Amino acid sequence: MSEYHDAANVTNPEHAEHHIVTPMTYTIIFATLLTLTAVTVGAAFVDLGIMNPVIALAIASVKGVVVILFFMHVMYQSKLIKMTVGAGFFTFLVLLTMTLSDYISRAWGLW
Repeated sequence: MSEYHDAANVTNPEHAEHHIVTPMTYTIIFATLLTLTAVTVGAAFVDLGIMNPVIALAIASVKGVVVILFFMHVMYQSKLIKMTVGAGFFTFLVLLTMTLSDYISRAWGLW
């Protein structure tokens, strides 16, 4: 039986030892998310012209990355899971870029 034991846990990385996250880490992440929310609200009151939605979506993307990394514990997972989540987030960024390129290229008010 010992010849089939995978000491490095390469075969089933999801059964690896769990990482314990301290309450201080959660407190820092909570404060970070609150700060980014305040920045989003503050940016809404500043007239940046056509860049307002771009700035708002950029801040939202940063908040999404923080949630994915820490609250979903992706930061402590295997490289395969990190790559899978990264591919999903990259797809989100591609769709966001295509949407914003359509939004920015319109001639608002000129028709």
